[in-house]
Amino acid sequence: MSVPPPQSGGVAVTAQDWHWRHAGRAQWALSGLDLAIEPGERVLLLGASGSGKSTLLQGLAGLLDSNEDGDETGRLLVDGAPPATRRSRIGMVLQNPDSQVILSRVGDDVAFGMENFNVERAAIWPRVRRALAAVGLDLPLTRETSALSGGQQQRLALAGVLAMNPGLILLDEPTANLDPAGVVEVRDAVAAAVAETGATLVVIEHRTAVWLPVVDRVIVLGDDGRVVADGPPEDTLGRQRDMLRRAGVWVPGTELPAITRHHAPGAPLLDAANLAVGYRAGDGSHDLTFEIARGAITVVTGPNGTGKSALALTLGGLLPPRGGALTADETFAPAPRRRAPVEWKSRELLTRIGSVFQNPEHQFLTATVRDELALGPRALKKDEAAVADICDSLLERLRLTHIADVNPYTLSGGEQRRLSVATVLATAPGLIILDEPTFGQDRNTWEELMRLLAEIADEGTAVVAITHDLDFAALLADHRVELGSWHAGSVASC
Repeated sequence: MSVPPPQSGGVAVTAQDWHWRHAGRAQWALSGLDLAIEPGERVLLLGASGSGKSTLLQGLAGLLDSNEDGDETGRLLVDGAPPATRRSRIGMVLQNPDSQVILSRVGDDVAFGMENFNVERAAIWPRVRRALAAVGLDLPLTRETSALSGGQQQRLALAGVLAMNPGLILLDEPTANLDPAGVVEVRDAVAAAVAETGATLVVIEHRTAVWLPVVDRVIVLGDDGRVVADGPPEDTLGRQRDMLRRAGVWVPGTELPAITRHHAPGAPLLDAANLAVGYRAGDGSHDLTFEIARGAITVVTGPNGTGKSALALTLGGLLPPRGGALTADETFAPAPRRRAPVEWKSRELLTRIGSVFQNPEHQFLTATVRDELALGPRALKKDEAAVADICDSLLERLRLTHIADVNPYTLSGGEQRRLSVATVLATAPGLIILDEPTFGQDRNTWEELMRLLAEIADEGTAVVAITHDLDFAALLADHRVELGSWHAGSVASC
C-alpha cells in the first residue's frame, strides 16, 4: 500500500565549501564539502565508517547547532535556505531508531510529526495507517513502543517519516536491524513513496547492493569528508571499483575474505534446556534447547520481533528466563550451587560473560574512548601498565587509536559499535554476546572484526552473535540458532 501524495515535489540540496567539526573533537568531520542534489534525485551516500556521512545527514535535517554542537563554516542549504528553517519539508530516520521513538504508543508516534506541523486532524489517522502498512509494521496502533524490537523501531521511524510526505527523505542505515525479507520490503516502501511524491532521497547504507536498483546517483565521501566519487551507480562503482574497495565500500560482487579457523569447539559452557525468553509473559520464543561451547561461534538469526535480543540478555545473565533452564557448566560457574547466570554478581559476570547491547551507547560510562576501555580492567584491579597495554592493543586492532581521547557519545554509529565490542574484550571473558555486532561497519572494519572474532574463538572464547548479517553467518558460524514467532527455534551445525 502506498503513502499519500505530496504537498509538493522534491527539494534541492547544496553544500558550498561546508566544514563541520563536532564539539570536543580536533578533526573536522567534513571538510570543504561541495555538492548539489537536484529535486527528486535519489542518492546513495557511501564512505568509510567515520567519514562524516551521518554528520552530513544531520546537517541536512537541521539537527546541528554550531552554537552548541560544534564549529561550522561555509554553507549547507535546503531549497536555498538553512535546513533548520525547512524542517516541515524534511524527514529523517536516524542511525539509532531507539533515539527517535518519542511517544508510548505506535499510532501516536507516527502521528507526532504530522501533529507538530499542523496537519489537519481528519487526515492524520488515515495517513498513519497507510504509512504503517507501507513499511510492513502490522501492529495495533495502541501497541507500546517500548515493546518493539530494534527492527520494528526502524520500521516505526520510517513510517513516521513517510506519513509526513516530506520533500527530502534522509535515511541513515534504515535497514541495518531488519531481517532479509524486511530489508526488501522497507526498500520498496521507500522507492514507492519517492516515485509517488517526487521527494528527494539521500540514503546511507554500507551494503550497497540492496539500494542500487532504486537510486540514480552514488556519492562517496573520503576519509577527510570530501567527495571522492560521484555519478550514476553502475558507472561510479565500475570506474572507481578499486578505490571504493580500499575505502571500505561494499562493492557488489566482491568476494568475502578467507578466514581459517584453527581449533575445534571445546567443552560446553552453557546449556539451554526448553528455554523460554521474553521481556514479559507471552513474548519472544519458547522451548529453545542448545549448548554453547568453548571456542564456538554461535549465530542467532530470525525475523524481527522473535526474541533475539531477549535471548542475548538472558544468555548474558541480564534477564531471567521466562521458562525452562539456562545452566552453566560447573567449571564456568562461580559456585556449584549458583549455575544460572542471572544469579551471578556483576563482578562474576565481568570475567565470565560480556555483553554488547543492540544500542552501544547504553553501556558507555566515561568521557573518553580510552577511559571506557580501561574501565573493566581497572574494576578487575589490574595495574596501570597492564591496563595501558590492553587499551593500546584494542585501540589499534579496532581502528580507534585516532579517537582515543574523544567522548564516546560523539562517535559515529560504526565507531560506537567497535568501541562497545572492545570494552567487552578488555576483560577477556569466557563468553561474549554480541547483539548486531556488524551494524554500521564498512567493508574494512567488518573484515577486521571477523578476523578478531575468529582469533578469540580459536583462543577458547565462546562467541554468540545476534545478527541479520548473512555474510557473517556464512563465514564464521559453527552453530546457528534460528528463532521464529511463538515456536521453538532450530539449531544447526554449520
